Amino acid sequence: MNENLQTILNDSKPVLVDFFAEWCGPCKMQAPVLKEVKSEVGDKVRIIKIDVDRSPAIAQQYQISGVPTLILFRNGQPVWRQSGLASRKQLVDLLQQHV
Repeated sequence: MNENLQTILNDSKPVLVDFFAEWCGPCKMQAPVLKEVKSEVGDKVRIIKIDVDRSPAIAQQYQISGVPTLILFRNGQPVWRQSGLASRKQLVDLLQQHV
């Protein structure tokens, strides 16, 4: 696994990972939602994007079978996962429970 990614995921700050693909329509719809979420929760949560086509080993490690898939990590452990679109409210509510 990418050492940098592992360092990021092991941080005590929650990390929301967006597994996406450039060709994925729903992924393109999720991107602006994530920007809104980031502006709402600020620096309390880190949001990163991983392109499954550019990082197939990471996608395989987390058993990503469909995109978009969102996984929330806390101290290196996945604490929430969802495939498909997630709403701004759903994500903000989720993240506020984990900060």
